[in-house]
Amino acid sequence: MKQRLLGWIKQLVIFLLLALIITAVVDVWRGKDFPKDNVPALVGKTLAGEEFDLAALSKDQAVVVYFWATWCPVCSFVSPAVDTLSEYYPVVTVALSSGEDLRVKKYLQHNEYNFDVINDENYDLGNAWKVKVTPTILIVKDDEVKWLTTGFTSLPGIWWRLMFT
Repeated sequence: MKQRLLGWIKQLVIFLLLALIITAVVDVWRGKDFPKDNVPALVGKTLAGEEFDLAALSKDQAVVVYFWATWCPVCSFVSPAVDTLSEYYPVVTVALSSGEDLRVKKYLQHNEYNFDVINDENYDLGNAWKVKVTPTILIVKDDEVKWLTTGFTSLPGIWWRLMFT
């Protein structure tokens, strides 16, 4: 029985390491054209009416930037993690091609999300930042991208990236 349990644990560890390697390679490949330094400006007004400037906010602290969309099925799994994280760390999100402000506000209210949102109705910010996959999560510090991940990621995955920034 003990040997069988050790065998399962060994397989689980191998699987997790393999998954980590594969996701890291995919992130590097997807991020090859992504701006790392000299990032485009991310300024605007959030749906709550507050002015936002990534360069100013990221000075001396890590900021989570989350590009997502209301129509993105994977985002529905990642957004709750980002919402939880926003209670403890600076987070700004960009809703890509998700409709008018009122539609995005209703979506946020329906899902009980409290993170700050800049509505990129026409995909202008998405194009400037070369976002090709939703969701895309960046950790930005001193106006430089320190971490980038695309697709599904978990709260611990984002948190660990923040810890190493």
